[in-house]
Amino acid sequence: MTLEPDEQVAASRPEGRVLGVDLGSRRIGLAVSDDQRRVASALVMLPRGGSRQGDHSRLAAVVLETGANLVVVGLPLSLSGGAGPAARAVEAEVEELRLALSVPVECCDERFSTVIARRALVAGGRRPAARTAVVDKMAAAAILQTWLDRRRAWPGPKEPQAGPASPQ
Repeated sequence: MTLEPDEQVAASRPEGRVLGVDLGSRRIGLAVSDDQRRVASALVMLPRGGSRQGDHSRLAAVVLETGANLVVVGLPLSLSGGAGPAARAVEAEVEELRLALSVPVECCDERFSTVIARRALVAGGRRPAARTAVVDKMAAAAILQTWLDRRRAWPGPKEPQAGPASPQ
């Protein structure tokens, strides 16, 4: 996956809030960064509604509420780094989000984000029922923090993207 022209502009901006998104089939986890793009914080979990259009409208409202100037969506690649059915479904929805949102949308490898979130919740002493209610937004925070950390490690306008390398 390569950066689109509007993503290159957003990626070259060193500051501004970023909204992290974990797209699930039943829930959407959201996280937001600080203005300096250093720390991701879990924000909210949105249950999926009756239509993707409605879900995307709610995401657009969160983008406005948080003042985010970029959205990063977790891409569920396989352990080998390939795009299986889940990743292809997310890529298709990301294309729809690019049309629905007023800010650029990027993908970030989300392998192990839910595992990381669950382990953090267990270590924090959360009961199983309480973990279910917050794991999606914690996974979104893990995805976004990964993106933020990679961004600091690779400060150029083009950064490594999730998925197999595309020919230049």
